[in-house]
Amino acid sequence: MNTLVIYTHPNHQSLSYAFLQEVLRGSRDNAAVNEIKVLDLYAEGFDPVLVFNEHKRRRDMHSDPKLAVYREQLLWADRIVLVYPIWWGRPPAMLMGYIDQMFASGFAYKDKGGMLPEGLLKGKSVVCISVMKGPAHYPLLWLGNAHKILMKRALFGYVGIRKVKFFEFGGMESPRGRHARKLGQVYRYFKTAVR
Repeated sequence: MNTLVIYTHPNHQSLSYAFLQEVLRGSRDNAAVNEIKVLDLYAEGFDPVLVFNEHKRRRDMHSDPKLAVYREQLLWADRIVLVYPIWWGRPPAMLMGYIDQMFASGFAYKDKGGMLPEGLLKGKSVVCISVMKGPAHYPLLWLGNAHKILMKRALFGYVGIRKVKFFEFGGMESPRGRHARKLGQVYRYFKTAVR
């Protein structure tokens, strides 16, 4: 199993970075994992800004040569792991800019003229690991689970990825946030997960 980890946080001293380290440690201890690649969007200097003009059209985004290396990473991966904070009830703008550009028509899905497209990334799995300051049940009770619906249904389901797992940790700025227990939970999952 090839694992692509997409890390989205500007600070390598953050709790998100600690979760990234546990993903990597667990994956390295898992015999089912062949290879791991990490894409650190901030360190990479990924440009999340969409530009459309007379030279660059949205319908050609699936073949933009500047994005070729990122398309190859997504095609290579059997499992995609996203590690990010929840800011204002959703992933950071940097990650959303990556998603806007990478999950383009002609690459991630193909319009068939009906209500739903054909997902072109079938057979892959996704794990979303997110941390937030607010209480653990805040996204469900106050926001109607908008974050999970966005990621699972509006994005990954649309491109054909059916297996999506969430680790959504709340209250993480509290000294009672049980960081060690949650970090251990992520490590154990990645040590034993086979797909």
